[in-house]
Amino acid sequence: MPRYYEDKPEGGACAGVKEDLGVCLLQSDCVLKEGKSPRQCLKEGNCKALKYSFFECKRSMLDARSRFRGRKGY
Repeated sequence: MPRYYEDKPEGGACAGVKEDLGVCLLQSDCVLKEGKSPRQCLKEGNCKALKYSFFECKRSMLDARSRFRGRKGY
């Protein structure tokens, strides 16, 4: 599932999870077959695991304990 790119520069704390979520949404049947927008498919519940991982990554940036434990996610 996770994709690692050696040539790409770091785009932030949660860039890898965000990119994987975008790819998952664009390759889902909701977008390809039904012709809906990725935002609509995300609201309907597609790619739940990556959506949750992205949420946890963003939340860990606000958590003061993450200074000691490190960020969650990729």
